[in-house]
Amino acid sequence: QVQMVESGGGLVQAGGSLRLSCAASGRSFSTNAMGWFRQAPGKEREFVATINWSGLSTYYADSVKGRFTISRDNAKNTMYLQMNSLKPEDTAVYYCAARLDYSDPYQRPDGYSYWGQGTQVTVSS
Repeated sequence: QVQMVESGGGLVQAGGSLRLSCAASGRSFSTNAMGWFRQAPGKEREFVATINWSGLSTYYADSVKGRFTISRDNAKNTMYLQMNSLKPEDTAVYYCAARLDYSDPYQRPDGYSYWGQGTQVTVSS
């Protein structure tokens, strides 16, 4: 059974940092693109960042560019999201996801087959 488990969320003041992790089990994702999405209350799930299979190609939403960094460790089957200079508008549930049969990064949720349960990130002003 494939599982993806996010961790590292929490409450932080504006300007602070958090590092999210996404640990996958049940199969290797070393050849699959992966991504982070988030959903705030009353809003649709939105793209945050995506990374290709090797980690050498990454894309970010304009709202997080320059503040967030996506990375992965294929040996650990784990993906990360380093979030710096956090803002109250970053408050959301953050989800990790993995593509099935595709190694290229992708920005739409419908391109992902595996999802974690999410971790809450709350940024206070």
